[in-house]
Amino acid sequence: MSMDPPGTGSTVRRIMLGASLRRLREEKGLPREVAGFHIRASESKISRMELGRVGFKTRDVEDLLTLYGVLDDAERRGLLEMVREANTPGWWHKFGDLLPNWFTTYVGLEEAANMIRTYEVQFVPGLLQTSAYARTVIRLGYPDVPEAEIERRVHMRMQRQERFTKKDGPRLWAVIDEAALKRPIGGKEIMREQLQHLLEVATLSNITLQVMPFRFGMHAAEGGAFSILRFPESDLSDVVYVEQLWGALYLDKREDIDPYLTAMEQLCVESTTPGGTAEILGDLLREI
Repeated sequence: MSMDPPGTGSTVRRIMLGASLRRLREEKGLPREVAGFHIRASESKISRMELGRVGFKTRDVEDLLTLYGVLDDAERRGLLEMVREANTPGWWHKFGDLLPNWFTTYVGLEEAANMIRTYEVQFVPGLLQTSAYARTVIRLGYPDVPEAEIERRVHMRMQRQERFTKKDGPRLWAVIDEAALKRPIGGKEIMREQLQHLLEVATLSNITLQVMPFRFGMHAAEGGAFSILRFPESDLSDVVYVEQLWGALYLDKREDIDPYLTAMEQLCVESTTPGGTAEILGDLLREI
C-alpha cells in the first residue's frame, strides 16, 4: 500500500507512468502521431499523457502497451496499477473551482517535487507569503470576487506551504529580487510581518533564501520569474515553470531547461549569502 501523503503519490505516479510510456514508445521507434492514432487520439494527447498532465484511461494504456510490445503479465499489471494510483485526486482538487487547469497542473507538480528553485521579481514567492500578504496579493488579482472565495484562495496557499516548513520537508531555494521586498504590499504592518516571516523561515535547514540586490543592475534572469522543479525519481526530468498572465509554460526538454538552470546558477552566485540576506531584511525592517 502506498504511504505517500494524499495527493503527492498520485502526481508522482502520473509523471512516472507518462515517462514509462514515452520510454516504451521511443524504444519501439514510434512517433507520437502513430500512438495517438492507435488509441483514437491526437499527437497532442499523447504528449500530454507522457508529460503526466492528463488523466489516464485504462483502455488507452492497455492499447498502448500492446502497441509497444509489452506482453508480460507482471509488467502490464504494474503499469496498469499505476493508472489507478495516478487517477486518485489530490487534496488540491477540492479547490478545483478556483483554479485554472494550467495552475492545477503546477500544484500537482509542486506536491511531487523534492526540490524547488524559484526566482521572483514582483512579489514574495507564494510558498513564503504570510496569510495577510497573500490576501492582499490575491485581492489585487481578483478584485471582484466574494470575500469567502478570497479566504479559500488564501487557505489553499497556506496549505501548499505546510510541507516546506516541516523538518523533513522538501528543499526550497528562493531568490527574491530586492524590488519585491521594497514594494509596499498592503501597508506597513503587513510588510513588517512579511519581512519578519522571511527572516524566520530562512533559518530552516531545508529553505535557502537569497536576495538579488539592486546594485548588480542587469542580471541573468531579466526575462522574469520562473521556477525549476526537481523530483525524487532519477528517471524524471526537471520541469521549468514560467507563469504568464493567463497561462503558463511547462518545459521539460533538456535544451529548454539548460538556459534556465544556467540563469538560476548565475542568480545564486550574484545574490546575497544567507548572512547578507538577513542583513538586507533587517535593514528593510528598520526602514518601515
